[in-house]
Amino acid sequence: MAYSAPCSASPRSYFEALELAECRALHSYFDQHIVEDEELGYIALDEGDYCALPAHLAARVVHTIHGSMLDEF
Repeated sequence: MAYSAPCSASPRSYFEALELAECRALHSYFDQHIVEDEELGYIALDEGDYCALPAHLAARVVHTIHGSMLDEF
């Protein structure tokens, strides 16, 4: 069963964070996470900045975009 809660953050801040995360993911080995923040709305975080995301941030992730760079060559 899925639950939803009302969000006071603006849809605009979500799409701005999404655009930034998508752009950063093209040039990163790390996943880009969109996190809900009570004061700022939605923000984009680079997983490489935090190693493993702390639990308080991981609980607020609403979307993840996988890093596009490969280290296979």
